[in-house]
Amino acid sequence: MPPANFTDDFDIKSHLAAFTLSGQTTLFGEELPDRTQVETIEMGGIKCPKYINEFWTSKQRQASPLHEVAYRACFKPQLPRFFIKLLTKEGDTVYDPFTGRGTTVIEAALLDRDIVANDINPISIILSSARLRIPNLSELKGRLAEIPLDKNARAEIDLSMFYHPQTLAEIVSLKNYLRQRKENGTEDALDSWIRMVATNRLTGHSPGFFSVYTLPPNQAVSPSRQQKINEKRNQAPEYRDVHSLILRKSRLMVANISGELRGQLNAIADRAIFLTEDARNTVQIQDESVQLTVTSPPFLNVVQYADDNWLRCWFNDIDATAVAKRITVTNSIQVWSDVMGAVFRELSRVTRAGGWVAFEVGEVRNGKVKLEEYVIPLGVAAGLRCEAVIINQQTFTKTSNIWGIKNNKKGTNSNRIVLFRKDR
Repeated sequence: MPPANFTDDFDIKSHLAAFTLSGQTTLFGEELPDRTQVETIEMGGIKCPKYINEFWTSKQRQASPLHEVAYRACFKPQLPRFFIKLLTKEGDTVYDPFTGRGTTVIEAALLDRDIVANDINPISIILSSARLRIPNLSELKGRLAEIPLDKNARAEIDLSMFYHPQTLAEIVSLKNYLRQRKENGTEDALDSWIRMVATNRLTGHSPGFFSVYTLPPNQAVSPSRQQKINEKRNQAPEYRDVHSLILRKSRLMVANISGELRGQLNAIADRAIFLTEDARNTVQIQDESVQLTVTSPPFLNVVQYADDNWLRCWFNDIDATAVAKRITVTNSIQVWSDVMGAVFRELSRVTRAGGWVAFEVGEVRNGKVKLEEYVIPLGVAAGLRCEAVIINQQTFTKTSNIWGIKNNKKGTNSNRIVLFRKDR
């Protein structure tokens, strides 16, 4: 297993090469590899070792239920945990310039690290920042009961294909309450928690969500697409009790959060930095203040973040069109590389001497494009040293079986991380 604390002279390459979970098995009984497969890749005169193994598995640690927030294209908490435990110590600062649902920063906070989070999409900060302030469930129940309900409230857009009229009235009443609290400066941690959970519960595939059955739970399909789903399934939206579902989800998320951990997260929240800036220009972050960055950038035009979040933007009074204009979504590798090159220059600035950047990339276009081949020269040009390309291969996952995808095909069961270090 990874050491509890690294030292400045920690030999990451020897550790990765010798890494073993021998004798352990996955959830499905397959034994894990004994040792790492080591290769070397070279691009433009830059040589970097590549390590292939199952460095983290779903059985290594049951992730905290605090992570249970749906978001498109997010990695599992075991990924940042591996690097945080390996390359930082308590009190160090961990950063994610593409925060998404907040997996990296929430896991870092759970491990008692300070955090910096940035994402150009404001939905990301709504979903991540509130989870550092764990609510008292009795107080949460009381606050929900105080929120005024207008049974005649209606949305300014047609959402009848998603919600029962009474459910929609409750959603709009909650939306109006949160808007008023924000505008008059009285929105507090309880309100932010309610906003976060409600944003996460807007649409999904089970009675635990506000909507009629829809897929997937981490985004919203278009109204016309939902109408087709309703017709195909011969379904109509049923009533969902919005406040009860918020309280139910909250109970699940804060399960097993001790008083000590609650205090730890609250203290980290007091020091945390949450930004909605372009990752190429984060002047609020001090030079050489970050020990470790763990992140996953947008993969070309694979995910349409603003379109996926249109309903979440509506609920939070965010201009989805304006967000879309700020997010880099392109099918041009050159354009993507130009943007990422500037991101790496900024990462080099904020990373302390001896610090690390773990940059998760993916195989796109059916594996024909391996983004690490573009990322390595970008990081080196920014003044970082490529320490390793780490391929974490899962032996088998239930999800891949559901979708009919064979083991380790189409990136379903693997993560690809380029690990850089800043020289002293």
